[in-house]
Amino acid sequence: MLRPSPAPAPALRSVLAALGSPTAVREARTPALRSAPGPLSPELPLPVHILDVRDQVVRDQSLPPGQAPRTRLVGWRFLIRGTDRAVAAADTMLTPDGWSFSHFFEGPYVTATERALLQAETLSTPYQPRLLSVPQLYMLTLWLHGDTTADGASSSPDPADLLIPLAPAPPGIAAHRPHRVADLLPVLTLRLAPPPLFGTPAPA
Repeated sequence: MLRPSPAPAPALRSVLAALGSPTAVREARTPALRSAPGPLSPELPLPVHILDVRDQVVRDQSLPPGQAPRTRLVGWRFLIRGTDRAVAAADTMLTPDGWSFSHFFEGPYVTATERALLQAETLSTPYQPRLLSVPQLYMLTLWLHGDTTADGASSSPDPADLLIPLAPAPPGIAAHRPHRVADLLPVLTLRLAPPPLFGTPAPA
């Protein structure tokens, strides 16, 4: 079951204003959004966090086993629902004046996000849904945070949290298969660790 964190009110208002603007919808590169029949509504806001494994491995040399690297909030994403499904998504970003609309988009991650959320709804444990991006791997995951009372804008992944990679996932990582953070993090760290310097013995 899912217990979403409420989005900042200005973020929601900015998306509603964009949906109500014929210019914003017409100029968006989202044919599905422009051609969707019936009313459109923003639903299930998800805080979007960045997981920058590479920089932290380089800076800290290594991460203690079971410890997740830090994350940072970069936006809130809303699924834009038509009559029977999500047809697009809207991203918001933090500006000097507060949260504001960034852009609409469509594509495989919209469908994959909706599918992963349905997966998560079948779990018996309650989770707070978030999105976690690993830019260096072109990877996006649904992050299921165990502390459902936490502020969606804060916290780093807990080792027991679940990550569901969204399709398309990087080679060798199965999309839509839940992984504990403690299990998936070493795989990501290994892929993003810098190569050893010339003449430096490889680790045993």
